[in-house]
Amino acid sequence: MKDPLTAGDICTRIVTIVYPSMAVGEAARLLREHHVGSLVVVEEASPDQRVVVGMLTDRDIALGVVAADRDPHGMRVGDIMSRDVLTAREQDSVLDLLASMRRKGVRRIPVTDARGTLIGIVALDDVLEIVAQEMQAVASAVGASQKHEQAALP
Repeated sequence: MKDPLTAGDICTRIVTIVYPSMAVGEAARLLREHHVGSLVVVEEASPDQRVVVGMLTDRDIALGVVAADRDPHGMRVGDIMSRDVLTAREQDSVLDLLASMRRKGVRRIPVTDARGTLIGIVALDDVLEIVAQEMQAVASAVGASQKHEQAALP
């Protein structure tokens, strides 16, 4: 039997990032250009280590700027980003990811290595795709079992 899938196995390794000092308008353009609903906010601890410090979603911009009737000019990502960010480690299981998503009410979790460096992101859609594949395998096994039984009986 193979090992259970982990966050490191299923995460998307290409992540659109922003920095807390970036203008909100520029972040909104990145959301549109990359067709994503969230951006991982990072700070560079060193040239090869980007540490997750927040998340910025299209909802943050809609509610924190547009609906609040705030002037976006001069606003920075750090002004409206979510700071209480849930992250997962590479070795966390898919079940751990789902439990964390449910507990915190989030649909996306940045994945970090042992040093806290961003390595990817897992979305609930990624987990759903895997669960759907597993369910298809279960359905195929049930179907094969029924066919085998029918063929074995006179």
